[in-house]
Parts: sequence; structure tokens; C-alpha cells
Amino acid sequence: MELVVGGDLRVLKRYYKETMGELDDTAEKIITQDPSHLILWKGGEQILGHAIWHESNIEEHRRGVPRDKEDKELLEKLLGRKKDFVELHELWLKKEHRGKGYGKLFFVFFEKFIAERGYEAIVYYTADPAAIAICRSRGYKEVYGVELSTPSGEETCYIFYLQLK
Repeated sequence: MELVVGGDLRVLKRYYKETMGELDDTAEKIITQDPSHLILWKGGEQILGHAIWHESNIEEHRRGVPRDKEDKELLEKLLGRKKDFVELHELWLKKEHRGKGYGKLFFVFFEKFIAERGYEAIVYYTADPAAIAICRSRGYKEVYGVELSTPSGEETCYIFYLQLK
């Protein structure tokens, strides 16, 4: 297994359709604007999973998309005066590849990758027990209570924050 930054959008869309449905416009726009915002887990030519990230801040989820009041208040509580960060937008690993330590390897890789690009902090929203355990083990600060849309509906989740510098 290797982690690869970037990738062919057409190949990603085929993989995505097979595993999760249609790639949404937001994710496609993030990747189109900067292909390095896509990170793939690969086993040979096969995609095992993916992550999508983008720059963000307390005021705006993405450029031109304001945060709602509750989300903004939770981020201010978690980050204090810090305003800018990288948001891990989406993280997915095929079920048959889970439990092999790939998630832990990804977080080590992603934190180093983001720091090397000059970013100072990471924010990640999740309700997944494995991701929660990894974030806690890596020292992320957390708050609970934000509503997140998931494939199974609305879910209350955690917001995790890691200061890199």
C-alpha cells in the first residue's frame, strides 16, 4: 500500500461511483482547483481509499461558503484565536482494507505533508469510531456536538483539531 498525492479525476470518479455513488460538485471543485488536495491509498493500480482536503478558516467553510453559527462557535471554542487551518474534508477506506493500520499511516503522512506545505493546523469532523480513536491517540484536541450529513443521514460528530507548529 502506498499513499499518492493527486490523481486522475476520471479514474477517481469511476472508483467513487463503485464505492460511494456520485462524486459531489464540492469535492470535484476542490480537486479540479488543486489536484494535490486528493490523496489516494493505492495497492498497485487499485484505489483502496481516498482523502480530500482544503484550506479553511473559522468564518468560511470554503471560500465564499460561510459557516453556520453553531459550527463557528464550536471551532472558536476549540481553536481559540487561531483562524486559518486545513480541513480534512473527506476520508474513506474500502471496508476490506480497514483494520490494517492504513488509517494511522495516513494521519502520520497527512500531518507531515500539510506541515511541509507550510500549514499550521488541521481540523477534521468525524463520527467514525476508528477515526476518533486515531485522532485521540495522536493528540488532537476535540469538541463534540456538531451535526454532520452522512450517507446514513444526519449524525452528531466530533470536531478534531491538531496544531502542527
